Amino acid sequence: MTTTSTQPTFAPQTEWDAEPRRTTRSTFAGLTTNDDVDLTPVPGKGRAEVTFDFPRVRIGTAQYDEGPTGVTVIEVEGGARTAIDDRGGAVGITGRYPFNHAICLAGGSVHGTAAASGVTDALLERGGRRTGFGDLAVVSGAVIYDFAVRDNAITPDNALGRAAFDRAREGVVEVGRVGAGVGGSCGKMRPTATEWAGQGAAFRQVGDLKILALTVVNAVGAVMDRDGSVLRGNVQEDGTRRHPSIDGAAAFADGGVPGADGIQRGNTTLSVVVTNARLEEIDLRQLATQIHSSMHRGIQPFHTALDGDTLFLLTTDEVDLPAYDPRQGLGPSVASFGAIASEVMWDAVIESVR
Repeated sequence: MTTTSTQPTFAPQTEWDAEPRRTTRSTFAGLTTNDDVDLTPVPGKGRAEVTFDFPRVRIGTAQYDEGPTGVTVIEVEGGARTAIDDRGGAVGITGRYPFNHAICLAGGSVHGTAAASGVTDALLERGGRRTGFGDLAVVSGAVIYDFAVRDNAITPDNALGRAAFDRAREGVVEVGRVGAGVGGSCGKMRPTATEWAGQGAAFRQVGDLKILALTVVNAVGAVMDRDGSVLRGNVQEDGTRRHPSIDGAAAFADGGVPGADGIQRGNTTLSVVVTNARLEEIDLRQLATQIHSSMHRGIQPFHTALDGDTLFLLTTDEVDLPAYDPRQGLGPSVASFGAIASEVMWDAVIESVR
């Protein structure tokens, strides 16, 4: 199955697998680690593929099925200026460079940051093992906490990062439970309310301007459709889904006392946006903030103290935005471009849980 997202899809979803995708819960103790098993990186198999027309951009995934846990690498040939918008109380990030040749997203929480070193090593090999200052390739990365839904401590490592980089392809990215999203889950009002999420992507071109959005959803919040209904997460015993605000209102009505089996900890949604729009530094940073803020519409709640949400915005600086007169309204402004990019990201969020 191949999905393209070159046109806006702002209507509620009508064709998707609505059956509950319930998760199990880890014991969190005495678990199998990488040293206990013979691990082999595998490509993984997503639910579908999203195609994109973006030269210089390659995306690859690899995973350890023994987890399951995985890695997703987004490479921009020649590198790209980068803005990073990270929020919440549990951010797990490495690098933080303002210019990157690749972004590495991984499971395994803090242990998964090792995957980014594998991507760096792979770039060193491809570059002829040159270590002059101008030859060094730069990689930033971020991780999700995916231990809560599996009873082992298998983590992404250097080898898995290399494997994801080596499998990177132009023009196509897998979506579903694959790569860094293979262990993603959402809607964790209670452990029993949690559902599997995953990796989503979307692409849109407006004139010569291109927007590629990728997200790995592992949120405490539930994923929302455009009509306000819950697509995935906070699933009830009868298989229906409930908006998390209802649970919150009930908790406050009970005097603010949480249930005996409260919100599941350990969450983070990781996102990457690549564009070819040439942007000033201040506009690059503001655009990252605007897109990341817009994701509240698709994930409720978002940016909580229990999340480590992080968005990387990269630009290849190839196409100028049209000139406009701000006295005539938004026009073809950075804000208008951000509104378009925000809808593309919402498409990616929805793709993560189909």
